[in-house]
Amino acid sequence: MDLAGSVVGVRIAGLKDHEGFFRKMTTLILNEMPKAGYSSILNDFVESNFFVIDGDSLLVTCLCVKSFKWGQNLHFFYLVECYLVDLMRNGGQFAVVFFKDAEYAYFDFPELLPLRTALILHLQHNTNVDVQTEFSGCLSQDWKLYLEQHYPYFLIVSEEGLSDLQTHLFNFLIIHSWGMKVNVVLSSGHESDTFRLYAHTMESTDRNQSFSKENEAVIQSAYKSLIQHLEERRISALAPHFEHLKWNDMMKEACQTLFLLQCLWPEGSDIQRVLCVTSCSLSLRMYHRILVHSNCLSLQEVEDFCRLCCLCVAFQLHLPLSQRACSRVITCSWLWDSDSFLKMNKWCEHFILSNLNVLGCWNLNLNHVSDLYDEQLLKNIAFYYEFESTQEPHLNLGDSIRRDYEHLWNAVSHLVKEFDVGKCFPLRTTRRPFLGQKKSVIQEISLEKMPSVGFIPMTSSVIDEFVGDMMKDLPILKSDDPIVPSQFKEKTSDELLHWHAQRLLSDDYDRIKCHIDEQSRDPHVLDFLKKSQDNQQFYGKSLESISTKVIVTQTTQPKEDSSGASGKILQNTKPSKITKKKKKKKKKKKKSFLKEDQNKDQQKDDLLFSIEEEMKMNLHSGIRKLEEYLTSCASNSVKFGVEILGLIACFKAWKEHCQGEGKISKDLSIAVQMMKRIHSLLERYPEILEAEHHQYIAKCLKYLGFNDLANSLDPTLMIGDDKKKKKYSIDIGPARFQLQYMGHYLIRDERKNPDPRIQDFIPNTWQRELLDVVDKNESAVIVAPVSAGKTYASYYCMEKVLRESDDGVVVYIAPAKSLVGQVAATVENRFTKALPAGRTLCGAFTRDYRHNVLNCQVLITVPECFEILLLAPHRQKWVERIRYVIFDEVHYLCREVGAKFWELLLVIIRCPFLVLSATINNPTLLTEWLQSVKQYWKQADKIMEEKFISEKQADKCLNFLRDNSYKNQSYEVRLVLCEERDNDLEKHICSVKHDDVYFDHFHPCAALTTDTIEKYGFPPDLILTPQESIQLYDTMAHVWEAWPRAQELCPEEFILFKNKIVIKKLDARKYEENLKAELTNWIKNGKVKKVKRVLKNLSPDSLSSSEDMVKMFPLLVEKLRQMDKLPAIFFLFNNGDVEKRAGSVCSFLEKIETKSHPHTECHSYVFGIDEVLEKVVKMEKTQKRCIKKNPKRAEKLERKLMYRAEYINFLENLKILEISEDHTYADVKALHTEITRDKGSTLDRVLKRVRLTRNGKELKALAQRGIGYHHSGMYFKEKEFVEILFVKGLIRVVMATGTLASGIHMPCKSVVFAQDSVYLDALNYRQMSGRAGRRGQDLLGNVYFFDIPLPKIKRLLASGVPELREQFPLSITLVLRLMLLASKGDDPEDTKAKVLSVLKHSLLSFKRPRAMKTLKLYFLFSLQLLIKEDYLNKNGNPKKFAGLASYLHGHEPSNLVFVNFLKRGLFHNLCKPAWKGTQQFSQDVMEKLVLVLANLFARKYIPAKFQNADLSFPQSKVILAELPEDFKAALHEYNLAVMKDFASFLLIASKSVNKKNEYQLPLSRIKFTGKQCEDSQLVSHLMSYKEGRAAVSPFVCLSGNTDNDLLRPETVNQVILRTIGVSGTQAPLLWPWKLDNRGRRMPLNAYVLNFYQHNCLTRLDQTNGMRMGQLLKCLKDFAFNIQAISDSLSELCENEHDNVVLAFKQLSQTFYEKLEEMQTQMHQNHLK
Repeated sequence: MDLAGSVVGVRIAGLKDHEGFFRKMTTLILNEMPKAGYSSILNDFVESNFFVIDGDSLLVTCLCVKSFKWGQNLHFFYLVECYLVDLMRNGGQFAVVFFKDAEYAYFDFPELLPLRTALILHLQHNTNVDVQTEFSGCLSQDWKLYLEQHYPYFLIVSEEGLSDLQTHLFNFLIIHSWGMKVNVVLSSGHESDTFRLYAHTMESTDRNQSFSKENEAVIQSAYKSLIQHLEERRISALAPHFEHLKWNDMMKEACQTLFLLQCLWPEGSDIQRVLCVTSCSLSLRMYHRILVHSNCLSLQEVEDFCRLCCLCVAFQLHLPLSQRACSRVITCSWLWDSDSFLKMNKWCEHFILSNLNVLGCWNLNLNHVSDLYDEQLLKNIAFYYEFESTQEPHLNLGDSIRRDYEHLWNAVSHLVKEFDVGKCFPLRTTRRPFLGQKKSVIQEISLEKMPSVGFIPMTSSVIDEFVGDMMKDLPILKSDDPIVPSQFKEKTSDELLHWHAQRLLSDDYDRIKCHIDEQSRDPHVLDFLKKSQDNQQFYGKSLESISTKVIVTQTTQPKEDSSGASGKILQNTKPSKITKKKKKKKKKKKKSFLKEDQNKDQQKDDLLFSIEEEMKMNLHSGIRKLEEYLTSCASNSVKFGVEILGLIACFKAWKEHCQGEGKISKDLSIAVQMMKRIHSLLERYPEILEAEHHQYIAKCLKYLGFNDLANSLDPTLMIGDDKKKKKYSIDIGPARFQLQYMGHYLIRDERKNPDPRIQDFIPNTWQRELLDVVDKNESAVIVAPVSAGKTYASYYCMEKVLRESDDGVVVYIAPAKSLVGQVAATVENRFTKALPAGRTLCGAFTRDYRHNVLNCQVLITVPECFEILLLAPHRQKWVERIRYVIFDEVHYLCREVGAKFWELLLVIIRCPFLVLSATINNPTLLTEWLQSVKQYWKQADKIMEEKFISEKQADKCLNFLRDNSYKNQSYEVRLVLCEERDNDLEKHICSVKHDDVYFDHFHPCAALTTDTIEKYGFPPDLILTPQESIQLYDTMAHVWEAWPRAQELCPEEFILFKNKIVIKKLDARKYEENLKAELTNWIKNGKVKKVKRVLKNLSPDSLSSSEDMVKMFPLLVEKLRQMDKLPAIFFLFNNGDVEKRAGSVCSFLEKIETKSHPHTECHSYVFGIDEVLEKVVKMEKTQKRCIKKNPKRAEKLERKLMYRAEYINFLENLKILEISEDHTYADVKALHTEITRDKGSTLDRVLKRVRLTRNGKELKALAQRGIGYHHSGMYFKEKEFVEILFVKGLIRVVMATGTLASGIHMPCKSVVFAQDSVYLDALNYRQMSGRAGRRGQDLLGNVYFFDIPLPKIKRLLASGVPELREQFPLSITLVLRLMLLASKGDDPEDTKAKVLSVLKHSLLSFKRPRAMKTLKLYFLFSLQLLIKEDYLNKNGNPKKFAGLASYLHGHEPSNLVFVNFLKRGLFHNLCKPAWKGTQQFSQDVMEKLVLVLANLFARKYIPAKFQNADLSFPQSKVILAELPEDFKAALHEYNLAVMKDFASFLLIASKSVNKKNEYQLPLSRIKFTGKQCEDSQLVSHLMSYKEGRAAVSPFVCLSGNTDNDLLRPETVNQVILRTIGVSGTQAPLLWPWKLDNRGRRMPLNAYVLNFYQHNCLTRLDQTNGMRMGQLLKCLKDFAFNIQAISDSLSELCENEHDNVVLAFKQLSQTFYEKLEEMQTQMHQNHLK
């Protein structure tokens, strides 16, 4: 049934009072549609994301799919399951909700009522999908509570129903979801590639939430009136079929019919037989009972119709899907009276299905509830008995079908008591037709449009080696075939004859701006370069306090030591003769050293004395000083003495405390400090401890009440009476005390022996393993938690390469450009090296800038830029210099954005690599895959070496061996794991009560459910602190008082804790593992209820929140300061919110200061300011005098004065404000040090850099209060300003977006998630929370959740570490680039090996031969297309415009279409000068050119429904106009050619797939296979159409789809065989419009053209619905593309006066001018 004919436009006569509100609601939703983001709705790691699908939206969406014909139930269920599988494939967790009220919308479509009920039954009984049916409507309290409890990531809902009434229901659901802060994803417009699902997301904004809140009463009233109206329609819908019988009457009749059948078939049956018999009998009884009109079917005719229905079900029971898919397609429709009875029958089916529950425990098989109705099959049978059975000999049914049919009809006749329904045969006793007649009743299948199946013959070394094994089995076209390139003329315009179309273009490296000529010897340039390097080193030094290493190139290769680690590789020592003169010098130095030592000893004694005195005055501050001293001290004996001193002080303080305040309640922090000293003494200095020390320690333990522990050290020790013991005892067992109060102080298992390769710290075992990997030139996959210390291996690797030679290069791949600058600065600070002229130590390369890329030894870059270098044929000599590649954050390998780059880089590099990540769940798989790649390279290197030797190419062989010997490369890939963080993380939930912020500890186990534990166990990174382990034990013991293992797992009795003075972190971890294992065993042993109680008791109380949490935010920051939890990073997900929150916190401090005493005491740094200001003013006066004396230096000195003025202004502001500690979040000590000791050197430099930036003024004002913000929209200098001051402690409160989550070095004590977002998923949570806890400073990190719903928090914690997921690795343009590399590379053998590595080693095909076969076929398809489009010849060599298409590789398929337009001369036809003799083009030409380019390179889709919007401005401002006619015709021709090639590829691929899985539903796995029915002549007659069904799913054939539908853009993705492993998105098609699932056109957003015409971002924001930041980014990208095309055309065309070249140059210049003008205006507005 066609949707257009089925949709009923109903005027809501009874809803007139609410018509205005319905329009208002619709307008709001339509106006939000242009703002909808079209992207992958499931992030790459979705384990933490739960979402909801509206069941009726799912039903409507699948019903409206263009390839589907109503009445084909099995095809419908296939579409539903495909939809759900696409969601599940990425790990999506969801529930499907069917509201009871929503059923009312189908009363005008009775044929859909049983389908809806069957869908619910199918999902409930045949799948694991969570189906919710208990909610009455979307405004019910139960539904509201469900949303609050589960807080879904988003809700999938349709924006349009089958009728206006249903559309209103969907609108209410959308509005209510927004009001509940739940985002909405539109169900239509979904597009799925192999591993992604894209859709429109409409976010819940403040505006939408306000609408829901402000109109709450109206919404309730309008909804009730709508439901009431729908209920009234039910009566009118039933009347034509059942007259006076009402809904309840029919439900009773249905129940009675089911009871009768249950008595007839007591053994049970399947749903197909049950529904057939009961619906037919109920329909016959009802039809007999009601008044029969003269123009309706007679009772005997109705009996005939029911016989046909029973025969149809008998066919369904016996025919496998493979046979049914070959059914004829009957195009005629049911006559009106037949259709009327059919609708009555569907009502009866609905009543039967709705009452199946009355059957109780009767054996009812629901497996095939998805196949209850096949209208095409029924029409085929009806058509045969009406028109064919009289014209030819009677065809038999076959024994099995006949038996089942007779069984069904006999049951019907048994259930119909009121009259005799007749015998089984003949099937037709009447002659009145049920079907209308047409000239062409049976749909003919023509395959004339399908392309010839075959490949153009081609050959090259790459092609032969990769797909040579397949070519012999594939159809090859003959040379005289019309589609072979030699048989058709090239479509090239005459204007292009003077173009060098085959010229290789300069690449992105050449075009990305370099701020300065790196090879210049100009003194000014050299001075600038020196300053840039100084700035980088300053930036790096500000980030980490590590001294710079001077690197000297190693001249001799060191021998490897016995351990396998080249410990001396980084040392360069030379023996020298000692002369008398040197001896004297040495003696003199010795004396000076002795004197220095004496001074140091005196300083040490003074310091120790001051520490001792401090501990007497204030124990805790004294202990802090003591620990600072221990960190800096190198002597173990001195450390031991200091520890003893600390223990004595703590013991004395404990006794004094217990004699005083401790009588009431004891301060256990003193006891904790005492036990810390005892732990340290016993564990770190056992060889120094003597008997007296043991006795003293035992005495301390005895006083704490740990008698057993004391006796284990000194059995002879005695203490006074019991009263005295009780007086000092802490009344807690020693094990519990250590776990509960000393958890984060517990000693970790650390290596004590230093490693000569590392001077800064003693590396752990896994870190030493990393050093060994680098020393042996091996590769490694390194998986360690955030801040575990894995990055140091990168710097060790860099140092190794730097020392080996002046030529080798190490490449560091950062996941994002925001990290490139910081890593480069760190490298510049860590290393310095004297290099030959023209060489530098460090370079950087991003899409925005490049610096010293090809002449550096350490290159910091991003994946896409490194790919440019690796695939450039003329850069292969540089590539050969690469010694190591470091991939940071390799989990980006399978993210939506940039994944293809990571995979290609990993397989194309020959050298060793280090792969770093904190969040991979299957590192073993990754390691195995990379090991297979390395084995390939081992074999490839061996083959190349043997080839050179055998061919006696001595020079090449020598070069090859030399290039590989420096590496001495091992082909091993090692997996290095670290499972422990250096510090613990505690989670807290922030609640707002009584206008104050409160904090509740969140136990990680509270995030779990019993189902999660049973199915998946505990997530590997869900780690408990020792305190949390105790809490878990106590809760378990409380819940199960008779717990058999309670004593065994009691902390005091646990085998690893019993009588143990020093409990280590590893012991606590084993205790935690035992508790987790025990809890899991409870579930296995049936104690699920007890586990649920444990988890519930661990959960915090429900979150209390305020109406406006944003207003409470400054108070949250203040509370954290009071609790000493700063520095802290507050993560938000909107740039504007980041800035607003920072401003609100600053305002909060200013208000506090105003209210406080005006003469608040300021700190000593204020006095330091006076000294600094005095010096600065003197310098200023001196410089002014110099300006007068030396005019040549005037400009330089004036610039210095300007910067100095900024610095003076900042200092004076600090002085004027007299900010006290209570009114700034800066570390006052750090500020004092900066101003007094460092003389403001850091402030001076960073203030210069932000003086003229957009946010500079605001950032400086915030910095005076210790506040900053950090987001992607800031300039690099501004982010650098915040990063440096944060590390220095001058800023301790930073609001940030996810830019800080990808490795930016900003360690903090606390992380706060202060805003929920769709981007807050499992991965980002781990990356962001991992920032908490500064390595070497904080033993405990804190994570806080503020204004994050509790269900979301639980999912974030419970989700497992994300798994890597493969991508489809190839594209047409990538194949073209690979062939370019193979043909144009400097070394053919080397480039061939690289190309084959890319083709052979995708993650998708690893251990999957079937996937590899698909990739080979797709590679062949790509080659065929490239040959036909004239990019390659039959030998795989590049032809015309191959360079241009490959340069625009990031825009496939727009790049191929653009070149196609260019070759056809369309741009030359368009770009005509304004008048003869001029080189300027009119505004009209420019706008048309923008229109064409926007259709190619600025494709942002808007939901199809938006076209119904009633706007206050022309739609053309929002919807992009279509291409000009000539371009449109050319595009159609291009698409048709590509579509035919793609269809040919699918036809060939379909022959090689195993279609076994194609005959089962993809989710439920229900099979529709079986032996074909061969004994039925009728079946053979009806199922005779076997042609044209080779490459389409047999399920879609039920709706009459054939291979021809592969040529239709709106159906190709819906009909394709899923086992092929590709989708329509892999074809380089660019339709002028995109069709959604319903076949509606989804228009393109006209934001680019609108901007070009009006040059106003504000108007774009209002009309085109895009956020300012998003708009700016998109416009910059478009401008960059125009510039790239313009440059490319200039290089290709030798005629500089060519109109196209000139037009693009003019457009590029104009567009950039408009963009700069707009940005300038924005900057000025911001400053105002």
